[in-house]
Amino acid sequence: MSYELPKLDYDYSALEPHIDARTMEIHHAKHHAAYTSKFNDAISGSSDLENKSPEEIFSHISRHSAAVRNNGGGYYNHDLFWKVMSPKGGGKPGGDLADAINRHFGSFDRFKEKFSNAAATRFGSGWAWLVKLPDGGLKVTSTPNQDNPLMDFAEVKGAPILGLDVWEHAYYLKYQNRRPEYIEAFWNVINWDEVARRLKA
Repeated sequence: MSYELPKLDYDYSALEPHIDARTMEIHHAKHHAAYTSKFNDAISGSSDLENKSPEEIFSHISRHSAAVRNNGGGYYNHDLFWKVMSPKGGGKPGGDLADAINRHFGSFDRFKEKFSNAAATRFGSGWAWLVKLPDGGLKVTSTPNQDNPLMDFAEVKGAPILGLDVWEHAYYLKYQNRRPEYIEAFWNVINWDEVARRLKA
């Protein structure tokens, strides 16, 4: 199996003013493209990896090299990131997703505070996640570098349904060291329909 750089469902400029076009172009066409290429290189020639999905690989990632872990995570995490954003995003979720958030966090505002804090306090590079747990519950967590909650050593294991990239390359051109401003801007572009779809999947 060979992985290809996923195409975006919107133009690089579509998320402005919240995420600028130049950052989107570099992030997708350079960073994500590099992770995709290096992931293919890392699994090439391995019968144990070539025909497995990222989810299958992550379930026993501790057996494999740092190149598989870092680049596989980079490939998967960014693919999710692009999909959970939309130029028509923002606002608040509705339906079953809203009910689940209220049930597990008390309110949307409490969830937003918890998620934003996870993103703001992740030391160095990494991700903040909303995770669907194996028992169907929801939890906010964060991971370093390109790790994610599908990996077998993750502190909180489950299916990520919302993710925010807090590597500096995701925001530095526009926000410099003001990560909290970038995090606040992210709430204006979240594609809640996609998050809801992942909740049901």
